[in-house]
Amino acid sequence: MVEIDPGRLAQEAAFLADRSDISEEIVRAESHVEQFRHIMRSNEPGGRKLNFLLQELHREFNTMGSKLGQLNTSHTVVNIKSELEKIREQIQNVE
Repeated sequence: MVEIDPGRLAQEAAFLADRSDISEEIVRAESHVEQFRHIMRSNEPGGRKLNFLLQELHREFNTMGSKLGQLNTSHTVVNIKSELEKIREQIQNVE
């Protein structure tokens, strides 16, 4: 029988739990969406800023997908990234 060090097991469990925690990515994505909305409501040119925010959202969802790594969430992440790409195409027409 293999001996398992309880301290090491707890350390590994904490590492895995931390690695799969996407709360920071969610907070950042929400912030990016709010900034996106703010720019869209303003009368100032914001095409480059919007494009940058879309890139950041894409990165956040990539990270979430990597951390979660489950098939059902992978499909969701792919769908979200596809929608972000559609928005990016529209943003190309915004100054």
